[in-house]
Amino acid sequence: MRHIITILLQNEAGALARVANMFAARGYNIDSLSVAPTHDPTVSRLTLVTAGSESVIEQIIKQTRKLIDVVEIADLSSTDHIECELLMAKVAVDAESARKVVECVREHRAQILDETEDTRMIQLAGTGQEIDALVAELGKITSILEVDRSGVAAMGRGRRVVVAA
Repeated sequence: MRHIITILLQNEAGALARVANMFAARGYNIDSLSVAPTHDPTVSRLTLVTAGSESVIEQIIKQTRKLIDVVEIADLSSTDHIECELLMAKVAVDAESARKVVECVREHRAQILDETEDTRMIQLAGTGQEIDALVAELGKITSILEVDRSGVAAMGRGRRVVVAA
């Protein structure tokens, strides 16, 4: 089962490496990873997507919580949450495909960030499924030259928050 785990960690050199090494040393795969400072410059928020049974995820959380840099950790998967990912894609265009690319971008609520004579750079913020759908449709229309995805960002809905204790 897919799990979204969010971790607050001290914003110090090596903190991310220690979390990643813990996953690697125990054979856990990270499907997606996103990390950046929070509103508190001493704390970063790391959001990762992994897969495993409830018992495996419980073990991951227990082991991660023991790391010195970890302030708090939570599995958002079983809670009501919103997740989002950012896509930037560069596609080739010619006279024939340019109009189709614009139509595809509009249908998927994306934006064109940059236009050259023979390329378009497209941005979409949405769920992984929305991003996958856009990439698949663009691939049917034209050549995809480059793709960059941010990884998942996620937060629990309502007043529930993951905060530094």
